[in-house]
Amino acid sequence: MTHIDKIKVTKRDGRLELIDLDKIHKVIEWAAHNLDNVSVSQVELKSHIQFYEGIKTRDIHETIIKSAADLISEDTPDYQYLAARLAIFHLRKIAYNKFTPPHLYDHVKKLTDAGKYDQHILADYSRAEFDELEAYLDHWRDMNLAYAAVEQMAGKYLVQDRVNKTVFESPQFLYMLVGMCLFSRYDKSDRLDYVKRFYDATSQFKISLPTPIMAGVRTPSRQFSSCVLIECGDSLDSINATTSAIVRYVSQRAGIGINAGRIRALGSPIRGGEAQHTGCIPFYKLFQTAVKCCSQGGVRGGAATLFYPLWHLEVESLLVLKNNAGGRQRVRHMDYGVQLNKTMYTRLIKGQDISLFSPGDTPGLYDAFFEDQDKFEELYTKYENDPSIRSRQIPAADLFSLMMQERASTGRIYIQNVDHCNTHSPFDPTVAPIRQSNLCMEIALPTKPLDNINDEEGEIALCTLSAVNLGKVDNVSDIEEPAELIVRALDALLDYQDYPVKAAQNGSMRRRTLGVGVINYAYYLAKNGVRYSDDSALGLTHQTFEALQFYLLKASNKLAKEQGACPAFNETTYSQGILPIDTYKKDLDKICQEPLHLDWETLRTEITTHGLRNSTLTALMPSETSSQIANATNGIEPPRGLVSIKASKDGILKQVVPEIDKLKNQYELLWQMPNNDGYLRLVAVMQKFVDQSISANTNYDPVRYEGGRVPMKILLKDLLNAYKLGVKTLYSQHP
Repeated sequence: MTHIDKIKVTKRDGRLELIDLDKIHKVIEWAAHNLDNVSVSQVELKSHIQFYEGIKTRDIHETIIKSAADLISEDTPDYQYLAARLAIFHLRKIAYNKFTPPHLYDHVKKLTDAGKYDQHILADYSRAEFDELEAYLDHWRDMNLAYAAVEQMAGKYLVQDRVNKTVFESPQFLYMLVGMCLFSRYDKSDRLDYVKRFYDATSQFKISLPTPIMAGVRTPSRQFSSCVLIECGDSLDSINATTSAIVRYVSQRAGIGINAGRIRALGSPIRGGEAQHTGCIPFYKLFQTAVKCCSQGGVRGGAATLFYPLWHLEVESLLVLKNNAGGRQRVRHMDYGVQLNKTMYTRLIKGQDISLFSPGDTPGLYDAFFEDQDKFEELYTKYENDPSIRSRQIPAADLFSLMMQERASTGRIYIQNVDHCNTHSPFDPTVAPIRQSNLCMEIALPTKPLDNINDEEGEIALCTLSAVNLGKVDNVSDIEEPAELIVRALDALLDYQDYPVKAAQNGSMRRRTLGVGVINYAYYLAKNGVRYSDDSALGLTHQTFEALQFYLLKASNKLAKEQGACPAFNETTYSQGILPIDTYKKDLDKICQEPLHLDWETLRTEITTHGLRNSTLTALMPSETSSQIANATNGIEPPRGLVSIKASKDGILKQVVPEIDKLKNQYELLWQMPNNDGYLRLVAVMQKFVDQSISANTNYDPVRYEGGRVPMKILLKDLLNAYKLGVKTLYSQHP
């Protein structure tokens, strides 16, 4: 039998050489330096490497990384850094054949020649600027990434050959190059200052960037909007144009929101009665096929949420489309947003009926649903009392129960309160109504149906996202710097990216909408000693989201002074001096008495005088993957455990909450919360300031209820409570 130290290993370049166990041991020792409660021998023992003649050094390294990652636990959280350092070592060996990365210029030249990087970077920056940025780069920041972050980076974000799993860059190059691309059109006198500030903020996780930006900016592909909202009209031309637009955007890594609420109901007369309409479901199936036809280059699968009003004549069939029972009539591979307003809720509270109509039979009703609530109420009762109009009555309690039952069983029937989306919005609903949301329910932007794919009168809404890491905020004034950098970078991105559909470019260039959210809110509450469920976090949340919206508006106003307000600024309520702090639901004041702390009156004057570069600035997205990069808790959600298991397409990843050793008992975990009341109150406080919407979830622990079923009255109580407090949208429901 061959003695282990006589075995030859296959190096990365194909050469054979004698195994050097001491070298392997030294790398693990290096990775363990200054970490608490980690054992080098434990990692070596756990790896159980079966050495054989010709074993690849790459395989040895990957086995050791996995064995370190397996040791991550509540009591030994630092293995996440040991595994991460080994993974960075491994990744750099693959990318550069050595541990030390090359000079920034040499690296960019090599990858540009290989067609991996966009050619403009070399053209736009001088060699002297490359040298200055090279001197500023700090590759040791790679060592601050946790294991889940390195794995997500390597799997999703770093430029690579996905077929043979070869990565071509390491994380610090990604952060530097995103900044170089976004600020390339800035004046040469100060652009390096912005690039450096942006590099610091992103590489030190003060700013979180979404998947399309991290994976795409610096490559020749140029579509970076995370969310695309497409509205469909009630004509075959519009349905075909919607389908084409879906295909174009799904192929470019975007999540889709589809508004199909205008499509008339089954049995409606066509061409004066010569034919009968087939109803919504066949067209929903067409949209589903369009969404699923592209897999987005292996980065993520196509996904869409489709919207319709609760009063649609076909609503009982539409509510059950995700249900596992039932056959051909189901359309399960999309999610659904059901649209409600005050009239619907009032009928529920008063124990009355809801009348169902086909939008095509009731002139003006569908538009009034979004634009004018009093007019909607008037038309709705008028059509109810008109026997010539086709309608069906159903007790509101039955309809709401069916909707909430489907939401409970699938988790994917979402709620949009269209009146709040339009009354507490930066858009004048008579000029630019909000008629839908997006895939994850945080976007609320105006849209117009397309008649054909090149229709310049239609409007597809795009939202470009990013987030502030609250874990890095000690004082709310800390939000000002990341807020300014995000507004500048995302605004520049709007001009930098391509637009596969003209109707999207028109809307984007006119409105210049941004959606900035937060990550690490649960950690922020824990380190400030407050909780979700007991109202102790209301004041802090009010102050924090006040600062977020204030500093984003201030940054956009500053940019408007430099580069001009967005062309559609006059379509916003901001142009009339009306801010979110003026239009929120006043019921909230009974729950949170925190005063405003910042100088809103001066800002209001500056906005009416100089305008805003962007029509919207805030939207709180889920940020599932991007928060893992910063080793942060995701979005505004409470964690399910101190160590959570995240399944990714590359396997199981363990993620530990920040500062677990110090704050272990300060975190309030999801299933420790007694109910949704405290969480929904916090969401309502955030919504006071957020000009778009919030990806907010409701959670129920079935074991707390008799027979493992959550009572309908509790589901309806939460729904009504959210509406009363002015919450615009509800995303998933988790059992």
